[in-house]
Amino acid sequence: MTSPHIRRAVLLVAFALVVAACGSDSPSDAPNQPTPAEGAQNIVSLSPSSTELLFAIGAGDQVVAVDEFSYYPPEAPTTDLSGFTPNLEAILAYEPDLLIWQGGPEDISAGLTAAGVPMVVHAPPADFEGIYAQITELGDVTGQIDGAAELVAQMRSDLAEIEASYTPAGDPVTYFHEAGTEYYSATSSTFVGNIYGLFDMVNVADPADPDGSQFGYPLLNEEFIIDSNPDFIFLADTIGYGQTAQTVAQRPGWDAMSAVQNGNVIELNDDIVSRWGPRVVDFARQVADALNRQPVG
Repeated sequence: MTSPHIRRAVLLVAFALVVAACGSDSPSDAPNQPTPAEGAQNIVSLSPSSTELLFAIGAGDQVVAVDEFSYYPPEAPTTDLSGFTPNLEAILAYEPDLLIWQGGPEDISAGLTAAGVPMVVHAPPADFEGIYAQITELGDVTGQIDGAAELVAQMRSDLAEIEASYTPAGDPVTYFHEAGTEYYSATSSTFVGNIYGLFDMVNVADPADPDGSQFGYPLLNEEFIIDSNPDFIFLADTIGYGQTAQTVAQRPGWDAMSAVQNGNVIELNDDIVSRWGPRVVDFARQVADALNRQPVG
């Protein structure tokens, strides 16, 4: 039997593809949002990233329910609500005055409008500015404007400090970001790719989605990855798939790759790297630490 979270990494990637196909990554322009003076007081969040951001800006006490994957921070009121297949009746049972969602193929906006519940749609952002824009909007609709501004300023400062901690010693470092053993990855045009971009790293997945038709999350094949022979392999499937540097080394043909031979297979936390909340700073710090610690070439 598999655990409820065993495949969440690829679920999140697949969901990002759906959201990207269905909408924009810009802040929501949904009508009837609460004004900053009011601030929503009964918030339902069906987005793990938005849940983290709400608590980080000081709006945690205003959140009455979150989806099944919003288990961080620990005090988040996790329920069995689904962000993949939202149930309007179950959502309305919490009497929300604001719903925050990543969006998706199911249109629940009509039902929410009929019930007088405004909705903010925050799809996966393409870059840091997209993250900051979402934080600012959450501050506006919850009345936590100062908290949002402080979070943006702190994240900007932290990321700048982390970026400055690494100085490339030679040619740009190449990498492969693994989001599942099916070999989904994330290109430079995603918020994930922007983390690596802080350090001028070259993403071997970029040629697999040159026109953006895969919305920045292409499915690679094993031969392509092996032939690319990246300097680093970053595993974002350690929790959901139990992948480690050791399991990678045991894959046929992977033991000859530079990253494996040089000890540059880096194990990441699936939850942190799949969400664009405040913990992107932790993600960036782990990448910087790997670059500063591990030999290349």
